[in-house]
Amino acid sequence: MKAEIERLKKERKAVILAHNYTRGEVQDVADYTGDSLELARRATQVDADVIVFCGVYFMAETAAILNPDKTVLIPDPSAGCPMADMITGAQLRELKAKHPGAVAVCYVNSTAEVKAECDLCVTSGNAEKVMATIPAGREILFVPDQHLGGHVSAKEGRDYVLWPGYCPTHARLTPKMIADARAAHPGAPVMVHPECPKDVREAADEQLSTGGMCRFARESDAQTILVGTEVGILHRLRKENPDKTFVSVSDTLVCPNMKKTTLENLRDCLRDMSNRVVVEKDVADRARRAIDAMLAVS
Repeated sequence: MKAEIERLKKERKAVILAHNYTRGEVQDVADYTGDSLELARRATQVDADVIVFCGVYFMAETAAILNPDKTVLIPDPSAGCPMADMITGAQLRELKAKHPGAVAVCYVNSTAEVKAECDLCVTSGNAEKVMATIPAGREILFVPDQHLGGHVSAKEGRDYVLWPGYCPTHARLTPKMIADARAAHPGAPVMVHPECPKDVREAADEQLSTGGMCRFARESDAQTILVGTEVGILHRLRKENPDKTFVSVSDTLVCPNMKKTTLENLRDCLRDMSNRVVVEKDVADRARRAIDAMLAVS
């Protein structure tokens, strides 16, 4: 299967991008693996006719927005993001009407139509840096993730108007799970994703994007590290740090949508050139302004 994917990739002049949460065997056949920020940057740099995005739909949409002249495919178009679906463009327009003059900021985990209504886009890896560019005194609307927004607003020391969206996978994590993991592995640092609820973030040692987790793992002297995010990242952490031990804080941290990409449907979409992701030009042009504003900062 891997050999067939490699052959098809060459025939199609394709590049495969995979998120850190996808299946290990999918990460292994990808040309680039990363978090949302890393893959957003990579999508603007690839020399290929076709981009196959292994992840969830909003990520493939972002790649299509950044590469209007390339063909972007997704192995399973039903791989959605519940958080992204928690706000629509119409709902955001209604919120903006109630807060005239506010800066509208969206987490990259949002649909193209939501990005098109925003001034800035952020990822968990660059949110603090990007948000710091907004002048003091400006009102800020942050959608759709209340937890990432709360995390950054606390770091900045200013209030945001937060949309009540959340990641169902990260919402499963509790402080008790962290306490139990610490008891089983005394002295091991705990890193969690900033999409986690506030009490979970406060119970951890580090609040990091998945890219940040990979850097922390490389640089830390700890031999055992407890990981509070989707379990797919364990594959990359163990592959890059074979001398260290990584333990999931909870085996319940599985995103079913991230697991929808398989070697089989990856092969099929390359073979058939199926499941192309297309964003309407007007929406794409407006969404790109918010993404480009982010990339210019980070």
